[in-house]
Amino acid sequence: MALSEERQSTSAWKTGATGEERVAEALERIAPERIRTLHDRRIPGTRANIDHIVVCPAGVWVIDAKRYKGRPQLRIEGGILRPRVEKLFVGGRDQSRLVDGVIKQIDVVKASVGAAPVQGALCFVDADWPLIGGSFQIRGVDVLWPNRLLKLIEAAADSAVDFVDVHAVTVALAEMFRPA
Repeated sequence: MALSEERQSTSAWKTGATGEERVAEALERIAPERIRTLHDRRIPGTRANIDHIVVCPAGVWVIDAKRYKGRPQLRIEGGILRPRVEKLFVGGRDQSRLVDGVIKQIDVVKASVGAAPVQGALCFVDADWPLIGGSFQIRGVDVLWPNRLLKLIEAAADSAVDFVDVHAVTVALAEMFRPA
């Protein structure tokens, strides 16, 4: 330890924090009169946090920001004789646990907002995305890059459907999920 410059966990945390900051900056560029954002919120009773919560008239977004290298890919295993299993690979490594984490975060937020629709997203900063296409859903979680995320949220915010009282839901979420 004395010879190394920095622990691997410290380096990974710094890298992740940079990704979270970049997604937060992008989210803040969306029209503030239609959406509200909460950043880096603690999940009560745990050491875990939610990177970003976005509230718009169409619902709530739970966003986990990651700064990984490599191309995110959806791989499907099984099918006819075995159960179909969707897996997330990034840079050739199985990262399906990230999807599990977002699904847990979605469930916690759903329990706090009643009937409001809740959507999850894994937003990869600095990943190797193709020029055309590339984003996908796995088990209901969008896997995408920051600009694509912004387009989806803006479209939801501009939709004619108003399921959510943005101010009331934001206040309730801010009380439930305190800053980390």
